[in-house]
Amino acid sequence: MNAPLITPRDDHFHFDEMSDRWWITETAWFSFCKPEIGLGGWLYSMFRPNIGTVAGGCWIWDDTAVQPWEVPYYANFSATRIPEGQPLTDISLPTGVRIKMVEPLTSYDLGFEDEGRLSVNLRFDACMPPRPLTKKGGAFKTLSHFDQFGRVHGTITLHGEVIDIDCLSMRDRSWGPRPETRPGKSAYVSGIANPVECFLVTTQWNDPSGTFASGFQTRDGVTADLVEGVRTVERCPDHGWVTRIDLRGRDALGRDFHATGRRLSGIIINRHSFIDSNTLIEWTINGHKGHGEDQDMWPVHDWSAFRRAARRDKR
Repeated sequence: MNAPLITPRDDHFHFDEMSDRWWITETAWFSFCKPEIGLGGWLYSMFRPNIGTVAGGCWIWDDTAVQPWEVPYYANFSATRIPEGQPLTDISLPTGVRIKMVEPLTSYDLGFEDEGRLSVNLRFDACMPPRPLTKKGGAFKTLSHFDQFGRVHGTITLHGEVIDIDCLSMRDRSWGPRPETRPGKSAYVSGIANPVECFLVTTQWNDPSGTFASGFQTRDGVTADLVEGVRTVERCPDHGWVTRIDLRGRDALGRDFHATGRRLSGIIINRHSFIDSNTLIEWTINGHKGHGEDQDMWPVHDWSAFRRAARRDKR
């Protein structure tokens, strides 16, 4: 399958290209971290133009807690109003998020304000072109979606403490149908050691084997789609979240791909009818040290059954 061409047009909203269905959604996600202290963070915005709402906000976690009401900061709004007359390239949202495009598909000034609690002032500078997903078997189904690694630098002021951020991390964009009523089990896994050694993997929808659905690796500066592979994890027996992870696969150029990781910290995000047990990972990527995330996504009822079974087994 040929990948769709991503152009500067895709820095903007796609509202006029999508249908009038209730679940039509557009997202803009930027992640950042400070791995040496186990700190991770997201700026996340989810627009539903046909009902006029934007959800999301900012959350920051470390190794002291995983529940959203206990992590250092969590603001995840469900239905604030989309501002009128503001393009996605220069927007201030009622969730607190600010996005300003500086250079198309490359550089963005990012912000968030919650007076007295959190101030975010960051810059994202891409270190690769946007990479569209080309297969439909993973978490994003029929959405248009692309991923992009970059350098994120600047500061956050968290409860009065100024924390310098200078990391390699990821952003993504998606637009299309995203119903809340059909959650599925899948994983979205990313890692970067340096601009020429990085990867993105999604696993097959509702497939317990962990088989890769889509993704890519950049190895020695050459990027190619991953065409096969498996994600294998170890889990905390007391809580169920991922503690160690192994990824093995092969790309379209015939090159092997191998990444192993261990948990640094995590947060459990309740996102309507599914949860995202999101983990900040320290990776070894084809022999190179790096970091990234493992988003371990479950329908709420499946996670509940998994944990009930684990508690029964311990009796």
